[in-house]
Amino acid sequence: MTDENRPSTDPYKGVRDFYPEDMAIQRYLFDTWAVTAESFGFERYDASVLEPAELYRSKAAENEEIVNEQTYTFIDKGDREVTLRPEMTPTVARMVAGRRRELPLPLRWYSIPNLFRYERAQRGRLREHWQLNADIFGTTDQNADVEIIHLAASIFTAFGATAADFEIKINNRAALTRSIEPLLRPGARLNDMLKLLDMKPKMELERYREEEMKLLTEPFETHSEVPSEVASVLAALAALGVHNAVYEPTIVRGFNYYTGTIFEIFDTNPENRRSLLGGGRYDNLTALFGGEPVPAVGFGMGDVTMRDFLETHDLLKSIPEKLKPGPRVTVVNDGAATVEDAARVAALVRDRGVNVSSNLSDKKLGDQLKLAERSGATFALIIAGDTKMELKRLSDRSITRGELAELIPHMQ
Repeated sequence: MTDENRPSTDPYKGVRDFYPEDMAIQRYLFDTWAVTAESFGFERYDASVLEPAELYRSKAAENEEIVNEQTYTFIDKGDREVTLRPEMTPTVARMVAGRRRELPLPLRWYSIPNLFRYERAQRGRLREHWQLNADIFGTTDQNADVEIIHLAASIFTAFGATAADFEIKINNRAALTRSIEPLLRPGARLNDMLKLLDMKPKMELERYREEEMKLLTEPFETHSEVPSEVASVLAALAALGVHNAVYEPTIVRGFNYYTGTIFEIFDTNPENRRSLLGGGRYDNLTALFGGEPVPAVGFGMGDVTMRDFLETHDLLKSIPEKLKPGPRVTVVNDGAATVEDAARVAALVRDRGVNVSSNLSDKKLGDQLKLAERSGATFALIIAGDTKMELKRLSDRSITRGELAELIPHMQ
């Protein structure tokens, strides 16, 4: 095979390979997400990455850019049009609608799905990513909005972030509509103005003003008093100790299914000043599947932007030892012991709940120790022909001697 015909070692554009050191960070993200969500009483669910394409073409879930330009859609062998899910909300709405009469509402559900969008890969945005989705179904009470935002804020503090590291920006879609509609010029569409507001942070102010005046009779910002719906959410969050939430009249959220509270969380560091999380209330989405709608509020938080945030704020150093790549202990043998002896001792250590690997080669002891260090092991357990062993901490070369039972507590 010639060089030009060889397959590349690079992954598909816009996706990632996860080597062990990357997988350790990913596990840390997922574990922290799961533990924090469950501390709020949320239960985990999941679904297939494959959905019927019509799920994303419905008016209730309509987002033209995603449907027309960003979905991975194909025809399967049964001549069905199938899409790799670009978001999780339509899926969970379908699941809840399918069993609405059986489910004990209100529900607190979360999932960590992988999602696919065909878009230009850039910092914080790839063609495949994982996302924490958390939703409360079955109540219109504003306390559910407050709880879902409180959970979102608690995710960041669970990673060691402080309130100064991020800001929660809140708006209300119903109040936004109520404020914009009286300002619309004849023939102008509300959705066009909402899309323009959503794009405002990415536009030059002069161009934004020019487009705004094509749609409105006067600038929208002059009508940006804090709506009562937002003021009550801010007050309730403050009572829970969340003081970094503010009203932001230009927060829109891109999906048309939002009906009430909407919010985004932004990094405050100038090196990574971007949206990290978004969500809101969507009370009518399950009606897409027939029957009475089940009100809901939720958010999604991507793993790519989460990792960028943690790196920006130097918060990855707190990854638990058990999640770091490599075994906790590698059993090595000097010339008086065999590979079989190392495997036997490793099995005994493993039975005591310690992650352990053993030497599989006839390399010299020094080379075995180098391999143990490269593997990410914390300790090397050196065995000889008798029952005495040495436990060597590879970071500082300190050694503890004794029988196996005496050494195992030092490995924990």
